[in-house]
Amino acid sequence: MSKTPVLSLVHISVRGVVQGVGFRPFVYQLAAGHNLRGWVRNTSEDVKIEVEGDARNIEGFLRGLREEPPPLARIEDIAVTAGRPAGYAKFEIRESLAEAGKYQLVSPDIATCPDCLREIFDPADRRYHYPFTNCTNCGPRFTIIADIPYDRPNTTMKKFTMCPECQQEYDNPLDRRFHAQPNACPACGPRLELLDASGKVVPCDDIIAETARLVTEGKIVSVKGLGGFLLAGDATNEKAIDLLRARKNRPAKPFAIMVSSLDEARRHCQVSRAEETLLASPGSPIVLMKWKGDSSIAKGVAPGLEYLGLMLPYTPLHHLLLRETGLPLVMTSGNLSEEPIARDNDEALRRLGNIADFFLVHNRDIYARYDDSVMIVEADIPRSVRRARGFAPHPIRLNYRSQQILGCGAEEKNTFCLTRDNYAFVSQHIGDMENLETLEHFISTVQLYEKLFRIEPEIIAGDMHPEYLPTKYARSLAAKEKKRLVLVQHHHAHIASCLAENGQSGPVIGAAFDGTGYGLDGRIWGGEFLMADTASFTRVAHLEYLPLPGGAQAIKRPYRTAIGYLAALGIVAGHDLEFMKQVDDIEFDLIVKQVEKKINTPLTSSMGRLFDAVAAIIGVRGVIQYEAQAAIDLETAASHEIGEAARYPFSVTERDGINIIKLHDLLASIVKDLHGRVSTGVIAARFHNTVAGMILELCQLISSKTGIKRVALSGGVFQNRRLLRQAVARLESAGFGILTHRQVPCNDGGVSLGQVVIAQHDKEVEHD
Repeated sequence: MSKTPVLSLVHISVRGVVQGVGFRPFVYQLAAGHNLRGWVRNTSEDVKIEVEGDARNIEGFLRGLREEPPPLARIEDIAVTAGRPAGYAKFEIRESLAEAGKYQLVSPDIATCPDCLREIFDPADRRYHYPFTNCTNCGPRFTIIADIPYDRPNTTMKKFTMCPECQQEYDNPLDRRFHAQPNACPACGPRLELLDASGKVVPCDDIIAETARLVTEGKIVSVKGLGGFLLAGDATNEKAIDLLRARKNRPAKPFAIMVSSLDEARRHCQVSRAEETLLASPGSPIVLMKWKGDSSIAKGVAPGLEYLGLMLPYTPLHHLLLRETGLPLVMTSGNLSEEPIARDNDEALRRLGNIADFFLVHNRDIYARYDDSVMIVEADIPRSVRRARGFAPHPIRLNYRSQQILGCGAEEKNTFCLTRDNYAFVSQHIGDMENLETLEHFISTVQLYEKLFRIEPEIIAGDMHPEYLPTKYARSLAAKEKKRLVLVQHHHAHIASCLAENGQSGPVIGAAFDGTGYGLDGRIWGGEFLMADTASFTRVAHLEYLPLPGGAQAIKRPYRTAIGYLAALGIVAGHDLEFMKQVDDIEFDLIVKQVEKKINTPLTSSMGRLFDAVAAIIGVRGVIQYEAQAAIDLETAASHEIGEAARYPFSVTERDGINIIKLHDLLASIVKDLHGRVSTGVIAARFHNTVAGMILELCQLISSKTGIKRVALSGGVFQNRRLLRQAVARLESAGFGILTHRQVPCNDGGVSLGQVVIAQHDKEVEHD
């Protein structure tokens, strides 16, 4: 006689990104496959499961739960406790449960999956050419959610009632649209409209075909995407590119390009295996890759640059548009420079009416603005440049349990960060905080994150710079809500950010290289070596202070920085140098007098400004049209045929226990090479070698005194691939452990993470 199976029951709690990713349908099918009864439900905190049945079947179920979750799920924790059998007759999906104060991780928006893509191009399918096709494995998530749990009534899809066929899919446990909250079809879901710039409907039989025709004729069409409007144009048409630049007030900053497939990406760029994987990943970011000389994409898309930003279509609408045009398309943020991306239809018509000729809109509302993410691959490692669509709001896992803290971030490339438990929720890219519109976007997004993740900050953190808009907001909020305020030094935040995403606490030698950061002495820092951990830092070395004639003027006109540096160091450049020919005698004399009399010449130790000065001196870029243009051009100009040993001299002196890096010999040698007719490519390469060598020498010097053998590299200057590659190679060969950024940007987009980490550990001193 066979043995009667032992009936068991277990309670299971699953935490992580487990809502909006097909997790409940997966659990349902897994339970059915193991002949188990019970239930699964979403809560505001987790996915809760009870399964009852044979103990061996439960073991198999738990193994499948851990080892075979849906592709988009990210399981952080599974807690299992035994219970008494309840005599369940079947397995079911129960109604979601909202619990006060509890929270759940939210999935980012996900690129169209292969199954949905197949459907939209299958003439026999009921979703043929339907631009809002999605399922549990793809589609909008974060951009449509107003609150948790992730159920249709809590999303912007709540106004669309499913037709009987969609409802049947939604209710069928064996269907991949089982409990897919944005589920829709042409009969019941969102619809497209094509409008002219005045907002009038353009009558046509096929909206996609008409839009494609307009784009191929050189028109600019604003397309409503997942997180806002994009401006689309023919990327092979120089006139269309020039028109878009003129209207958008974007004279030179590169545009991102959307291509239809990996094969097309390879026609335009050199694409490595790691870059292919990143392009085709569910996050579908813009990836900066080496531009091929024979690409048909217009040179005006990224003037004078070595790298081109490509992305693949990530919505059905994009796939349809790319297929219909047969062209690579510019897809750039729908905004005027320095403004947030337009989100609503009326807002887009109002703000973009002088840029776009036509508007491809729809009636599914966007809840959260969401720019495209930008990434690079260096040494086969994907690295974030701008973190947004496809990645935020997934948190950074902390190696400690945090208080609830708001870090308000930096002025440029702003993100904010909210913490609770072991999570740091770094926001999507907000933008440069230079106007009221961006501040309003910042505040509304902070409020959304606080609501979704049930966070009520106990501490408010900000940058030390008194004039930064996020700092003013932090001060105001802390005073209004009577919360503790912690103001964090900018470069310490950079290093703490790098430590946090690598799960480290320090101490490290931190090389923090960027353009601008408010120093403890009130001066502009940016070429810093810090001995740092997550609680405190000591400045142990930096570039010598040199003048910026005119302050912000010098940042926009690097030739002013160059003249100021040379004058301060007593280096005679000679008027025969190319960059000196671009400056008239009157302005030259005024700049020199400014330096001599110290009139409006703030001092800086910035590595970013040193790159600017060298770019100007060698004639690569004297006036910039967008941030970091001079440094980017200097990297582009650097010859690949010069060995890494070729470099310029510099010296180090000690003052009050701090090592000062003196730049006279470096800049004098560059001027000497120019007089000797050495090419700009060779000089640019030698300069990069010099900075990489400088990093190694200073780290060795600091290590010899402190015993620290781990180095963290952070700050926007390390977006320079050549410098990053060389610095890492030299440090590793010298036996140093290296920490670099991957998940969050090394630029100011990562500063908010550093702020919350420091605020958590900075318990001794009250800052106001």
